[in-house]
Amino acid sequence: QKLIHLLQATDDPLIQEQALISLSNSAAFSVNQDIIRNMDGLSVIGGMISNSIPKVKEKALNALNNLSMNIKNQEEIQVFITQVCRTVESAPLNSDVQLAGLRLLTNMSVTSDYHQKMINSIPCFLHLLSEGTEKTQIQVLKVLVNLSANPATTRHLLRAQV
Repeated sequence: QKLIHLLQATDDPLIQEQALISLSNSAAFSVNQDIIRNMDGLSVIGGMISNSIPKVKEKALNALNNLSMNIKNQEEIQVFITQVCRTVESAPLNSDVQLAGLRLLTNMSVTSDYHQKMINSIPCFLHLLSEGTEKTQIQVLKVLVNLSANPATTRHLLRAQV
């Protein structure tokens, strides 16, 4: 609760980064995932995606990634998918922010529930597949494999302009 309040109360990027790291680490335990959600932590952390400091943005994406291992959390995190896709598209190629966003999208695309929110980013994913480093390519492939398991996304995958 104090970490979530601290995130809301400070503009200091170093404090924000450390609070997000702590929340991310605590989210490794399923009981904490529920607690963070019940304290409105997902929306607070999600709000940090728009932070202009790359390290803060990355740590927010990492925290959401850990929190997304819970179905109830995914239901709340899904409101940030479009913003995460935009972040992946606008982040420097192969950056930590881009990789953190792709990891979150991988978790959020395991089921087909939120694929529709990602299909507009398929051209970006394909671009990253051809231009990214091996780390980036692996993360993009995980997202694309998840999307390809859904027949409703086949048309979008095949028609994407690269």
